[in-house]
Amino acid sequence: MEHSTQETLQLAFETQRGAYAREPMPSLAVRKDRLQRLITMTRLNEQALCEAIAQDFGHRAHQETQLAEVFTSITGAEHAIKHLRGWMKTRRMPTALHFMPGSNALMPQPLGVVGIIAPWNYPYYLTAGPAIAALAAGNRVMIKPSELTPATSALMARMVAAHFSPEEMTVLTGDADLARAFSALPFDHLFFTGSTAVGRHVAQAAAKNLTPVTLELGGKSPAIFDRSCDLELSASRLAYGKLLNAGQTCVAPDYVLAPRDLVRPLAEAVLRHWRRMVPTVHANPDYTSIATPRHRARLQQLLDDAKAQGAELLPSHPQELDPGAGRKLTPHVVLGAQASMQLMQEEIFGPVLPILPYDSLDQAIAQVNAGDRPLALYFFGEDARAREQVLSQTHAGGVTINDCIWHLGQESQPFGGVGASGMGAYHGEWGFDTFSKLKPVFVQSRFAGTRLFQPPYGETFKTVFGLLRKIV
Repeated sequence: MEHSTQETLQLAFETQRGAYAREPMPSLAVRKDRLQRLITMTRLNEQALCEAIAQDFGHRAHQETQLAEVFTSITGAEHAIKHLRGWMKTRRMPTALHFMPGSNALMPQPLGVVGIIAPWNYPYYLTAGPAIAALAAGNRVMIKPSELTPATSALMARMVAAHFSPEEMTVLTGDADLARAFSALPFDHLFFTGSTAVGRHVAQAAAKNLTPVTLELGGKSPAIFDRSCDLELSASRLAYGKLLNAGQTCVAPDYVLAPRDLVRPLAEAVLRHWRRMVPTVHANPDYTSIATPRHRARLQQLLDDAKAQGAELLPSHPQELDPGAGRKLTPHVVLGAQASMQLMQEEIFGPVLPILPYDSLDQAIAQVNAGDRPLALYFFGEDARAREQVLSQTHAGGVTINDCIWHLGQESQPFGGVGASGMGAYHGEWGFDTFSKLKPVFVQSRFAGTRLFQPPYGETFKTVFGLLRKIV
C-alpha cells in the first residue's frame, strides 16, 4: 500500500476522532437528521445502485437489489428513527434491597469512531445496516467496501461524500492492503461481514488494539425437512431461498437433510420450482450472475469434485449447461453427497444444493451438531414436538421456520452468528446497543449506611454485617 494511502486513512481516522471529542453525545435531533439523510441518499440513488451492482456482478435483476438492498436499508433506518428516543434514554435498573436507598441506572453512550468492513455479496445493505446502527448510537463511521464490487464501492463513496461530512461518515475504497491497514486502526468498534477465514485475520488485527469486534460470518446453514412438512410449499420456499442472488447469501440454505424416502421427491420439487421461477438461465434478466470468474470457477470445481466422487448432479436446466461468455451458473441439486466432497467441507455460496437422507430426526440433529455452528438453520414441518427438538438441541445464529432467509429482515430481533459463524449481533435496538457503551451508574443516597462498614472494625461492623447476611 502506498504511503499516501496510509496517510489518507490515518487522516480520516483522526478527523473523526477529533469530531467525536468535540461532540461526544450527539442529540436526538442530530442522530435523526443523519439517519434521514441516509434514507434520502438511498432513495435518490436507487437506480444508480441497481445499475452499479448489476455491473459489478455481470448481471443482477434490479428487483433483487430493490428488495434486498434498498428497501431493507430504508426500513432499517426508519425503524431506528421511530424508536431512537426510547433507545437513548437512561434506563432505570433494579437495585438490590441491601443497596437501597441508592439506585441503579444504565446510560447508553456512543463509543466514538466505528469501522465497517463490508462484503461483496450485498454491497449496499451490508454497509448501510451496520452504519444505521452506528449512527443511531451517535458514532462517527468509516467504511471500507469490498474491492470486488468497484462500481458500487465508488458510487457509495460519492453518495456518502454528497450527504455527509467526512467528520460524520466516510467511505475509503481500495484493495486488500487497504483493508488490512483499515482493520489495524484503533477503532472504538470494528464491524466485519465476510468469510470466516478473513474474519479470523480481522479479529487478530483488532486484538492488537483491544478493539471490540462484531463478526458476521457464514457457514453451512442446514435446512431440516420433517415428514410433517407440506412438501410442495416447502420446496418452493427452499428453492427461492437458494435462488436469491444465485445463492450468494450468507444465510442461504447450504444443504438439506430430509427423510430418506423424501429425498428424491424433494429434489424433483425443488428443480420444478427453479424452472418455474427462472424458465431459462443464461438469458434470463431475473437470474443473477456469479460475482466474479474466480467464484464461478470455484463453484464449478465443487460440482466436478462431487461428480468425480460419485454424486448425482441434477441441473435445473440441463439443456443450458454451456455458460457461454457469461458468469451465470445453472442451479443444481446434488444427491449422494459425501463428507469427503469439497461441497460438504466448505460453505457453497452459490446455486448448488446437496440433499442428504436421514433415518431419524436424532440422526439429522447429530449431523448438524457435528459441524461448526451455522449462521442460519431452517426447519420445515408442522410437528411441534419435532420443531422444539430441533430448536432446543441445535445452535445457529438465527432460525426461520417453514421458510428461508426471512429472519434476517426482522428489525425487532437481533441478527448475528455463533461460534464459527460470528460473534455479536445487530439490527434494531441490538445494533444500537452493539455500538454503545451501556454504562452502569449507581447513585448513592445521602442516607446510606455504608459508614457502618468503615474501619476501625469492631462490634458495630460485626452486628451490621450479620444482619446484612440474613436479609440477602
